[in-house]
Amino acid sequence: MTHASDYPRPLLVRPHWQDLCGEWGYATDDQDRGLAEGRHRDAGAFTRAITVPYPPESELSGIHEPEPHPIVWYRRTLRLEREPGPDERLLLHFGAVDYRARVWFNGEYAGEHEGGHTPFTFDVTEAIVPGEEQVVVVRAQDECDDATQPRGKQDWRGEPHDIWYHRTTGIWQPVWAEVVPGLHVRGLHWTPDVPGASVTVEVELSRRPDPAVDVRVVLSLGEEILADQRCRTDRRDGRWTIAIPAARHQMEQGRLLWTPERPTLLAARVEVIGGDGSPIDAVTSYVGLRSAGIRDGRFLLNGQPRFLRLVLAQNYWPRSHLAAPDAAALRREVELAKELGFNGVRIHQKVEDPRFLAWCDRLGMLVWSEMPSAYEYAPRTVERLTREWLEVVARDRSHPCVVTWVPFNESWGVWHGADVPEQRHATAALYHLTKALDGTRPAISNDGWEHTESDIWGLHDYAPTGESIRERYAGPEALGRILGDRPPARRVALLGDPVRRGQPVVLSEIGGTSLRPAQDEPWHGYGTVGSTEELAERFRQIVDAVLDNPELAGLCWTQLTDTEQESNGLLTEDREPKVAAETIRRILTRPARSAPAEAIDAARRAARDR
Repeated sequence: MTHASDYPRPLLVRPHWQDLCGEWGYATDDQDRGLAEGRHRDAGAFTRAITVPYPPESELSGIHEPEPHPIVWYRRTLRLEREPGPDERLLLHFGAVDYRARVWFNGEYAGEHEGGHTPFTFDVTEAIVPGEEQVVVVRAQDECDDATQPRGKQDWRGEPHDIWYHRTTGIWQPVWAEVVPGLHVRGLHWTPDVPGASVTVEVELSRRPDPAVDVRVVLSLGEEILADQRCRTDRRDGRWTIAIPAARHQMEQGRLLWTPERPTLLAARVEVIGGDGSPIDAVTSYVGLRSAGIRDGRFLLNGQPRFLRLVLAQNYWPRSHLAAPDAAALRREVELAKELGFNGVRIHQKVEDPRFLAWCDRLGMLVWSEMPSAYEYAPRTVERLTREWLEVVARDRSHPCVVTWVPFNESWGVWHGADVPEQRHATAALYHLTKALDGTRPAISNDGWEHTESDIWGLHDYAPTGESIRERYAGPEALGRILGDRPPARRVALLGDPVRRGQPVVLSEIGGTSLRPAQDEPWHGYGTVGSTEELAERFRQIVDAVLDNPELAGLCWTQLTDTEQESNGLLTEDREPKVAAETIRRILTRPARSAPAEAIDAARRAARDR
């Protein structure tokens, strides 16, 4: 058993599970002969070892082959720590396999999954060989030249170039197994209702219970029981409202609310109880009681204006690429952003490990969740993006840290939206589909420019100086021109005639300043400076210009860390600061003019400190 914070699915936790990461057999299959050769039943081809969950392109995998292999195979033997008993099942979980995975267990076909960034699970109970070693085989197909495949910033060329980095092929998030009751909690979602002092819980069971069972939900804060409710059901899917009486007291409600400064989480336990009172299944989870929305040009958290101080986070490590080096690195990434003074991260072109989101929940960090892009528009692209985006939203919509959904970025994959109606419909459709699944958060159709329908108008503006930002956004009329016919980039900000409902304007990519590297080193940035002092001054000028503007609701600095050729991070790729964290934090955290309450709060803190 491993610590709960390492459990790969932090919103639905069981105490006993078997980690299947570590050494696996590995083989490439460039000619696609493995299926015909029966590799799922024959160990002969697996002559090399790979360390899972690191992609074979990375150093930590032990393979470290950056050249493309369209098909790779994995094989692992294991002794089950506990075999399932009567009316129990063995589940095999994969955090993510890029891009198309087929799985066999003891030579028996378990299933397949398409989508390189989302989890899947197979019930392999019927294939168990009792008392023997079990064998798991995975075939992963990842075609780097298929531009309809959502790939984010994984390069399609042989070597990384410009802003793109090494590919991530095959298994790149945790693999684990667990024994569960035949009737068990398969899915769990939470939707907080701050004004209603309640939480809606959705419980998906593995099958329809017969006879009916009770689902017991207990919410607590420390030793205080906030809710203890039983719900009778004879259905596979249940949805109930759990009242939290303590949250009705408006003057006391603050202690229960989740914010970046005070990330309060309510512990949750969900039990399935038989009609005779016998326990059937039990899982633990947590709930963040908070709301996210927009009004009058401002982003709202718990009904109050909140200035967004975001940083672009690609969460890419030099030795392990998109996979984190270890579980501790995921926590450290959140801590680093907080130490610099940011209150949020915009995860860029990546669906991040759920354990990272859990640390954002625990430590208090707002998250914009973004779908990795495809690069060719076709019906197949829409199908693939839609299917995988549905899985992203389903996986992460219970995380309180996630406050904005972003299905498209900078028209990648829909490059001709201004001229091709189908592409405009695609961004609008993904926006509306997202809102249909989760109406509790803002969603952005296409961050950066060419918004069709969006709750936040995110603009990417790599103005080289603070003065240029001051001039460009000088008042409501100037902002109106930017949203109309004077965009900060080469493309219009809004497409068509989107409904205006008080959308805040956020400069969701700014800065991008590179500290000039040595002459023989590659670099990529939207401007360069020659010293750390110049970098701090450029950061101050640009951030001050945004903070001083009464019309802007937030910013996102590009970026947190260097990533391959992109040397425009505030930290190096090894997570070393280029400018002292105290300096960045002092600049970043002064009150924003568009959020007057920040100045009042700052004055109160200063008076208290005196």
